[in-house]
Amino acid sequence: MTNTHLQELIAPWFEKVPDADFLSSITAIAIGVVSLLLLYLFTRRLMLPGIQKIVTKLSPERIGALSPILNKLNKRIAGMLCCVLFLATFDSVYPVNEIAGEILKTIGQALLIIYGGFIFSSIVSIAGTIYNQLEFAREVPIQGLIQVVKLITFIVCAILIVSIFLEKSPTYILSGFGAIAAVTLLVFKDTILGFVASIQIAANRLVTYGDWIQVDNYGADGEVIDLGLNTVKVRNWDNTITTIPTYMLVAGSFKNWRGMQDSGGRRIKRSLNIDMHSICLVGDEFRKQINAAIPLHEFIRVSTLPNPVSNLGLFRRYAEGYLKQHSKINTSLTLMVRELQPLNHGLPIEFYCFSEDKRWISYEHLQAEIMDHLLAVLPVFGLRAYQSVSGQLSPSNTQQADKPTFKVTANSAEKDPQQ
Repeated sequence: MTNTHLQELIAPWFEKVPDADFLSSITAIAIGVVSLLLLYLFTRRLMLPGIQKIVTKLSPERIGALSPILNKLNKRIAGMLCCVLFLATFDSVYPVNEIAGEILKTIGQALLIIYGGFIFSSIVSIAGTIYNQLEFAREVPIQGLIQVVKLITFIVCAILIVSIFLEKSPTYILSGFGAIAAVTLLVFKDTILGFVASIQIAANRLVTYGDWIQVDNYGADGEVIDLGLNTVKVRNWDNTITTIPTYMLVAGSFKNWRGMQDSGGRRIKRSLNIDMHSICLVGDEFRKQINAAIPLHEFIRVSTLPNPVSNLGLFRRYAEGYLKQHSKINTSLTLMVRELQPLNHGLPIEFYCFSEDKRWISYEHLQAEIMDHLLAVLPVFGLRAYQSVSGQLSPSNTQQADKPTFKVTANSAEKDPQQ
């Protein structure tokens, strides 16, 4: 056991006491340990929190949100200062033999590297949190890049610690990586793919926090709540969480509804199948009957109607005019009512427009309101909606269904078996 400077200073205190060397050694070690504890408490409880309070007053909103990360940083800085003090005063304070001294110094150096790595990780986290407070952070997320920086930091720390324990240069450790490169690529395959995907996602702004995405292969349909290096978390509309590998957003395909949310409306694209047996030409008398139920001039420019015109043509023009006058439809975007290819289940009439309110519930209510109204006015134009019928029709109903003539009243148009 070697005598230290501190032990020599306190040795006169124990001249008349048996085992003076042992007691002076124990006292020197106790003074060193107590000094480390006092330094930790001073920096952790007084100095660093005081600095944090002063800095927080400069910007309470932004820096105040960093309090949890700053508290971790304070602990790590206090621990690193204790390691620095321990290594700097070891030869002068701690009287131990050479083997114990080497072991304690090695442990102190390893702890210093670990605290240094954690401090750098906290600084990166603080930088990322500050970046996320900026306006354009939602468009260009950097969570994946932050995780990569942290991963590289811990890998470097691990290499330095191994080199300290082996008493070899870090370059000697790095030279051995060539032999295990294949294993490293296999183990970190998802991490490497995720890193490349994170760069592409950030550069091309494919997806960001709060986006509504739909990935059918993984059953994901909801809001992005986390963009990590390896995984992307999506909160589905049923409040379940779906985890998707980050690289799959680049390797595969997904639907991002951000364009709809940023646009002027949400598309309504619904069709109504018309029974083709109910389509017929409309004469003046029939048009007057329709006008008695619906004022067509408020929805249709009568002067532009062809002569003769079909009841389906009148219905299409009425439906388009109805949509144009609807208060919840964005008329600055595409709006039309068109016929699709006739099929074995009727002639589809498609209503194509955009809702001003893009919220899901309001959007669904608006779709239902439009379809309810247009289905209700079909009989006024002498039209029938096509639907499959289960079971057999009675002979009377079959005969009535074959007749295309209608009796129109102010409220509805009914089939007239007398005509």
